[in-house]
Amino acid sequence: MADLVAALGLALALEGLVFAAFPEAVRRAMLDAAETSRERMRLVGIVSAVLGVVIVWSVRRFGL
Repeated sequence: MADLVAALGLALALEGLVFAAFPEAVRRAMLDAAETSRERMRLVGIVSAVLGVVIVWSVRRFGL
C-alpha cells in the first residue's frame, strides 16, 4: 500500500511540474484531448495501463 501512495505522490509531483513549467502546452494538449474520440482515448488508456504494469513488474522482478 505504501508503494501505491508513493507512486500517486510521484505522479502528482511530475504532473505539477509539467503544469508549472509548460502551462500553454498543457492547455493545448487538453484541448486536443477533448476533441479526441472516445475509442482512441480508451485505447491510449489501456495501452498506458498495460505499459505501467509491465514497467512495475519488470522493476520488481529484475530490480532495475
